[in-house]
Amino acid sequence: MKDQRFKIAHREALIGIGLVIVNFAIWFGFAYGLGSGDPTSYKYVLGFPAWFFYSCIAGTGFMIILIWVVMKLFFKEVPFDDEEVDQ
Repeated sequence: MKDQRFKIAHREALIGIGLVIVNFAIWFGFAYGLGSGDPTSYKYVLGFPAWFFYSCIAGTGFMIILIWVVMKLFFKEVPFDDEEVDQ
């Protein structure tokens, strides 16, 4: 019988990869979407160019909250001892 811990670890690894893809999409979308124009026409948020603020500062805050929510909802505690665990 296959150890359930490996199934859980595999699912959590895929969730982690999904989070990385979401983070990259947010960063890339704002950085190249808002930052691809003429620098003289940039809009500013709190003194930062909008592309930088949304891709680096707001995106980081969003990802911290998203990761916290995902960990609370989808990740579970897994024992590391060798005994067979029923779940």
